[in-house]
Amino acid sequence: MAELIRLYEENPSEKEIKRIVKVLKDGGLIIYPTDTVYGLGCDINNTKALEKIARLKGVKLEKANFSFVCQDLSNLSEYVAQLNSATFKILKRNLPGPYTFILPGNNRLPSVFKKKKTVGIRVPDNKIAQMLVEHLGNPIISTSIKDDDDVVEYTTDPELILEKWDKLVDIVIDAGYGDNVASTVIDLTKPEPELIRQGKGSADI
Repeated sequence: MAELIRLYEENPSEKEIKRIVKVLKDGGLIIYPTDTVYGLGCDINNTKALEKIARLKGVKLEKANFSFVCQDLSNLSEYVAQLNSATFKILKRNLPGPYTFILPGNNRLPSVFKKKKTVGIRVPDNKIAQMLVEHLGNPIISTSIKDDDDVVEYTTDPELILEKWDKLVDIVIDAGYGDNVASTVIDLTKPEPELIRQGKGSADI
């Protein structure tokens, strides 16, 4: 049974954040708010938790395109190959924000992602998400939770999310209604930025 924890983005309870982080470190799965849709996440360093998320999404872990949710750009050098100044300026200008930027991975990626040439980096403009990553001390691996109803592609109501995910995750964070538009995905591994998916963020970067 998942636990519903109410947090307010303006002033999240540090005590509750620490409790959620302990669940992440113990291999738990959480559903948490971002600056776009609610995300399903776990600790990037917990292989069993990563495998659980891959199973829930029906994909093979080594082939999954999960996002690395970071607190800020200082995490990047741990997972991303050295960036040129033009790419770094794009990141600095648009993050935190509703974007997933695809960047070249380096050889320090967690072992389950060793074969991946690229990684999707997110720095959500959301205090709860940022505090979770800060207290965890490393990125959260994340994927959007999709609704079965194609018209409402992303679930926005935390109580309905809890109903659906009750037996599949450990914690659902209720931070009020979420958005139903996902992040804009932009590939920065090519000579020119390439729009992969138009979402909440402007494609004009």
